[in-house]
Amino acid sequence: MSPTPFALPRLTVLARQAVPRLLEAVVAPLAVFYTAFVLLGENGAMVAAAAWVYAGIGWRLLRRSRVPATMLLAALAITLRALVGLWSGSTTVFFLQPELGTICISMVFLASVRLRRPLVQKLTLDYVHLPSAVLKNERVRRFFARITLLWAFVLLANSTVSIWLLLHNSVGTYLLVRTSAVAAITGAAGVFSVWAFRRVLRRLHHEPAPAA
Repeated sequence: MSPTPFALPRLTVLARQAVPRLLEAVVAPLAVFYTAFVLLGENGAMVAAAAWVYAGIGWRLLRRSRVPATMLLAALAITLRALVGLWSGSTTVFFLQPELGTICISMVFLASVRLRRPLVQKLTLDYVHLPSAVLKNERVRRFFARITLLWAFVLLANSTVSIWLLLHNSVGTYLLVRTSAVAAITGAAGVFSVWAFRRVLRRLHHEPAPAA
């Protein structure tokens, strides 16, 4: 039996899904934090960052839309970060917490490859349906293992750059440079991941059917 024909959605479709999430989850919170930092100071900025997440949840509840589990986790995380940041009186501590968490996540990515359960495959299946015939193919299995390794090092690189910037620059410089650097690294890895997966699928479609 030949592999089940399958192709990723068009890049324009993926972009329409990703851009609003990126604006809500990354760009807007940074804009809210920086604006509040200028107007209200450090403590006000940390409170405003937490308020933004809760405002997003409240807006969905008012519209009777489903609140994603990731948003609820984000609300919990930002609350803990804000409390620790307010207790310490330091924005450095506020921003350092998620970077340390990201380093831990990168270790989880590495461990998932060692356990032959690459995490990128699980995350991909949350958004894109892949037929079982595709998932069982050895070429696809190798792809997910290698791309999980890639993202482990991407996360580690992002955190390393972010921590260095945080410890050696002002908050304003950190927010601007860190956002640009992380966007460049992550964007390049994302484009490469999509290109590599499409390449794997093209090869998969041209594989000869196994002999009966």
